[in-house]
Amino acid sequence: MANTYTKIHLHFVFGVLSRDRILPPEGSEEVRRYITGIVQNRKHKMLCINNVPDHVHMLVGFNPSDSPSNLMREVKANSAKFIKEQSWMKFRFQWQEGYGAFSVGYSQIAAKCKYIEDQQEHHRRISFAEEYEMLLRKYDIAFNRKYIFK
Repeated sequence: MANTYTKIHLHFVFGVLSRDRILPPEGSEEVRRYITGIVQNRKHKMLCINNVPDHVHMLVGFNPSDSPSNLMREVKANSAKFIKEQSWMKFRFQWQEGYGAFSVGYSQIAAKCKYIEDQQEHHRRISFAEEYEMLLRKYDIAFNRKYIFK
């Protein structure tokens, strides 16, 4: 085969330490732009991103020369540093250890982006913990509830 062709889409979800609802609404757009810059600098394509005060969702057209764990390590470390450098909070900011990464078929991109864009409305009815457990069940991922969030 002369060339390699891929189409990989990953839905990433990661939360604030202890699920604290502390991501400030006034900084949300800046945080999303900053994270998008990290993703794009690693040669991925940000398809959609949104956050609520306790977590972030992003759908990424994923470059197979990278790994999900390396991308998330950089996204979380650098965005936490960025958030700490802002004057939005008077206390320490930290992301929860770990993340979720779920494959998304090409035909499901529009629906997944709509889901991500509707996070504010969605979380008027359901908590982040409930949503995360639903995603784990949907993707048939075995988990122990006491280890999902420390």
